[in-house]
Amino acid sequence: MGEHTERAVAARVPTLIDKKLSVVSRREPLTVGPGATLRECLAIIQRSGVGDSVIVTDPDGRLRGVLTERDIFGGLIGTGVDLDQPVEAYMTAQPRTLRLDQTVRDAIELMQTGRFRNIPIVDGEGVLVGIVRQADVLRLLAEAFPEELLNLPPRPHLAAKESEGA
Repeated sequence: MGEHTERAVAARVPTLIDKKLSVVSRREPLTVGPGATLRECLAIIQRSGVGDSVIVTDPDGRLRGVLTERDIFGGLIGTGVDLDQPVEAYMTAQPRTLRLDQTVRDAIELMQTGRFRNIPIVDGEGVLVGIVRQADVLRLLAEAFPEELLNLPPRPHLAAKESEGA
């Protein structure tokens, strides 16, 4: 059993985040084809029950764009937009992507620098093979350190001087 100090855990994190994205468990992305309406995209997001992006793929599965929450809240909500317009009118046409052979570190850095919560994963031909979400990365970290997380005090940086109730 490993040491449960913050330093011991921090020492193990670099090897974990340098693993390939293929080790991250992922949910299937929400996808539509070209020409889907904004109304259809919003309905898909509502049915999914998770605040998510809708990925636009062509019939061969190649990534064509992403309709993100930022696109929805920044360009649609409260603007009187015709929801029967095609998704192409508001999607991000050339979203940032990663490949399964890239690392968890790459995903974290892209999420931080681009302020993304979801990143499409594509193969060498641009075919969508999945999506990695912040929650997927957090799940990987939590599963790697279950004992340490369960045994952490609520505020690890504050050490108790006395036993509780003393």
